[in-house]
Amino acid sequence: MRKSTQEELKRLSIDEFKSSEKTPLVVILENIRSLNNIGSVFRTSDAFRLEKICLCGITACPPHRDIHKTALGSTESVDWEYYEDSSQAINILKNEGYYIISAEQCPESAMLHEFKLPNNKKTAVVFGNEVNGIEDKTLNLSDICVEIPQLGTKHSLNISVSAGIILWELTKKLKIH
Repeated sequence: MRKSTQEELKRLSIDEFKSSEKTPLVVILENIRSLNNIGSVFRTSDAFRLEKICLCGITACPPHRDIHKTALGSTESVDWEYYEDSSQAINILKNEGYYIISAEQCPESAMLHEFKLPNNKKTAVVFGNEVNGIEDKTLNLSDICVEIPQLGTKHSLNISVSAGIILWELTKKLKIH
């Protein structure tokens, strides 16, 4: 066995990425404290060729050294916008026909592996603060909450891990791969 070469991987250039068809998913990062988490979500969004990231509240924006450390250049390929408040981003996306999913543990949450996406619906998924989660007002603007089933003594995952799991599952549900 051997590793694939860069030529075999057929990586897109930034210009090719920018002009390519995107997975109809938008990420909303609400009050994310860790610059490394922000960079990781950029990198995951690039990997799944997502439409864009909405950075909201205290979430830092590129360019920043600590974001770039984990983003590895994906801040150049993935489109992003900043909103002072996540409700601004959500209201704009809802007016554009997006289905809003919040990644949060709520009594009425659907388990990620069980829930069904509405057909032909553009989707946005909100990830919240590492300590406090998603704000109540954001939950009230959401169409659904989903959570990742967890079996251990801890009932939370790092946001970058949650984003990877949820974005992969949503990409599969959209039948992109």
